[in-house]
Amino acid sequence: MIKKVDLPDSWLNLIIDEFHKGYMDDIKKIIIENKKKGIIIYPPSSKIFNAFKLTEFNLIKVVILGQDPYHQEGQAHGLSFSVPKNIPPPPSLINIYKELSVDMDPHFDNSNGNLDTWAKQGVFLLNTTLTVQKGKPLSHSKIGWNLFTDRVIEVISNNKEKVVFILWGMQAQSKKHLIDKSKHLILESVHPSPLSAHRGFFGSKPFSRTNHYLASNDLKVIEWTNFDS
Repeated sequence: MIKKVDLPDSWLNLIIDEFHKGYMDDIKKIIIENKKKGIIIYPPSSKIFNAFKLTEFNLIKVVILGQDPYHQEGQAHGLSFSVPKNIPPPPSLINIYKELSVDMDPHFDNSNGNLDTWAKQGVFLLNTTLTVQKGKPLSHSKIGWNLFTDRVIEVISNNKEKVVFILWGMQAQSKKHLIDKSKHLILESVHPSPLSAHRGFFGSKPFSRTNHYLASNDLKVIEWTNFDS
């Protein structure tokens, strides 16, 4: 349940109005009703806005859009594609790591699925839906979260320059219209899911391409293989 808005000022200054809109009240009511029925919601309430807490607005260099949180116990912690340390990386993250190994460096701890270190370097790991029922993927995809996360994408696009937006899969790519292509770089490929990764995700080199763009704009590159959290 969303009890209060506990976000860094850099975010609140830009999106506080969203928390006073009717759709956010609707989301709260649905989550409350789910919990009253004994339905388990992921991630825990304290982690719903984890991406915003770990990546302050002024630090954003890269946005990686996911769909909705992992729906199995212990996996979701508010960052797209990420799981807490000591939780085995799920299939899509395994494929992300395979591409990272080829694209950047084969020598990194690919058993650690916690992407906190990316977030703290300015990689905003945003799911377009921020909650899910246990065992039911996409169960909260139509309760209003898209209104909030669409606005967040627009705010980033409108108020920053030279951000790399990484869009994996059709659902993420459906958000392209929210991004000003004249100010930012958009990298697209199929989703890293085992169902699609072999159709263009492998070999797409998103990590080196991102760093090339950042370096060419005098921005510090991302240390993609640094996993010490």
